[in-house]
Amino acid sequence: MQVTDKKALSLTSLAAAVVSALGLAMSQPALATGKASCDAGPQASWQTQEQLSSMLTAKGWQIRRIKIDGGCYEVYAMNERGERVEAYFHPRTFAPVPTGSKDFKG
Repeated sequence: MQVTDKKALSLTSLAAAVVSALGLAMSQPALATGKASCDAGPQASWQTQEQLSSMLTAKGWQIRRIKIDGGCYEVYAMNERGERVEAYFHPRTFAPVPTGSKDFKG
């Protein structure tokens, strides 16, 4: 085997490894942050983000963003005391979901 053939073989092997790694990475589902997890069932049974926003606004919160994370609603807001919070709520019941984080203020 010549040096050129060895380089071509090495590049081919490297390219195959990169393609395999990318394929594996892309096949994985998007992962939640792991701060909270809700077993909330299908999204069709959930209350809406707008309903959660209305409930929290009525309590004096200023909502910045609501998104889905770990099957929960994750809320970024200023609470009634003017504190920045990242809080999690169960999407069917709107019950606060503890995160285990010592700075959790939900």
